Amino acid sequence: MLDPDNGLSLTIARIVQRLKGSSLHSQLERQARISLHKPEIKLESLKEDIKDFLKTSGWEKKLQNAVYSELNVFPSPCHPAAPPEHMKEPLAYMRKAQGSWEKRILKSLNSMCTELSIPLAQKRPVSEQKELLNKWNEMGTDEPDLSLFRPVYAPKDFLEVLTNLRNPNYENGEQPSFRSHLGLIQVPLKVKDIPELKEDFSELGLNIGQLGIDDSAQVPPEFFENEHVRVGQKVLAEQDSAAAQQYVRQGCPTALRADLWALILNISNQPEDILYYEQLKSNVIQHDLLVDSLIYKDVKLTASNDDYYFVFEDYLYQVLLCFSRDTSVLEHFTYSSATPPKSYIRGKLGMEEYAVFYPPNVAPLCFLYHEPSKLYQMFREMYVRFFFRLHSISSHPSGIVSLCLLFETLLQTHLPQLFYHLREIGAQPLRISFKWMVRAFSGYLATDQLLLLWDRILGYNSLEILAVLAAAVFAFRAVNLMEVTSLAAAEAVLADLSTLKVMPLLQIFLFATVT
Repeated sequence: MLDPDNGLSLTIARIVQRLKGSSLHSQLERQARISLHKPEIKLESLKEDIKDFLKTSGWEKKLQNAVYSELNVFPSPCHPAAPPEHMKEPLAYMRKAQGSWEKRILKSLNSMCTELSIPLAQKRPVSEQKELLNKWNEMGTDEPDLSLFRPVYAPKDFLEVLTNLRNPNYENGEQPSFRSHLGLIQVPLKVKDIPELKEDFSELGLNIGQLGIDDSAQVPPEFFENEHVRVGQKVLAEQDSAAAQQYVRQGCPTALRADLWALILNISNQPEDILYYEQLKSNVIQHDLLVDSLIYKDVKLTASNDDYYFVFEDYLYQVLLCFSRDTSVLEHFTYSSATPPKSYIRGKLGMEEYAVFYPPNVAPLCFLYHEPSKLYQMFREMYVRFFFRLHSISSHPSGIVSLCLLFETLLQTHLPQLFYHLREIGAQPLRISFKWMVRAFSGYLATDQLLLLWDRILGYNSLEILAVLAAAVFAFRAVNLMEVTSLAAAEAVLADLSTLKVMPLLQIFLFATVT
């Protein structure tokens, strides 16, 4: 075990090292130099006077937010003697499974390249560059022939890999308690039970005001909403990331959500951020990657046919194409079980193979941000902080394996009759709910409900609420599901989630379930 004092020292050293290379560090230095010319800065108390200046001018708060963001993103430091791969994923069999999955994806991409005689990356002709630049804001009108391009993998392919995961230490059934788990996921990971979830999500309690609840016995909804908006405005005025994260656990008022999310994720959209986005755009214009066609096809098959998101088709292309060129995303590999392909490291363009992992979760953010550079930053931060965990194999509590196990455990423990019934008719619940969780419910819930759900993901810095909601949906439709006799019939009962209200479902499942 790592000594707490040593752990704190390592954490401080790591944060200092990371911030030294940031634009915030150079801005702080510049502000400190400017302060030297102010009459209130005295030589005999130079250090304290500069500290006071940085505090009163708001720079101390910006530094606090940057530190808080680092603490939220990066895991606690490992023991100094632990090998580097332990920071990515401590369990060897998980690392091996992730490596095999990556090889399978790369093989699929390479075979597609060979079949279609298309390189992974090539420079666009000048005429094509000009054409793309001219239609940058209306790429949705383009109708390229993508019939020969096939998706690299579907959710059911990924689920199949997860269901075949085994811990070699337990192959002989040495853990009797785990043998009683009758779901598809057969790895012995620790997941929370209802009492632990109640404690973690205590702000969702039945006696606490929530946005997204139409009626409450405690407080009239309009009174709570007005007061909640007032507090939200105060949080924004203070520009405190930690306070904002605590605040959104009870939901974000629509008018404040964009600014509150940006504050939590420490996004400011400075001139250098806008310039960086323009550089990524320039890379898209100049170079054609194989994944560009895969992105086009994915957007055409999903968002273009969605009643909520089709209007944002152009934004989706812009953000995802830029994301596929963004080498700063490499940083998240230090705490992800995934590994970037070697061609990414060698080439400036990077992401050509890795980009197949991107989640189609950018669309809901289009409702909040209309500046492409800010929309892009928000998506990138949501991905490297949360969504990458839904597309890689790991033992992390917010990883997709743990979420699947948490969902199955909640259902088997608290709705055993329903669980056994569905299992007996060949309709394992996870085969239905997996696609919801792997997409963080994007494309399944109504947009206002999805944003209320994502408020809580940001507020609790965890994806575990996805598994809880998936179980709550089954509980809500339990009566109908008990009558079905096939997987197809069960899927039909759960085909449309667009009328569901997220917060009542979560509250009832967590706080009205007998434990």
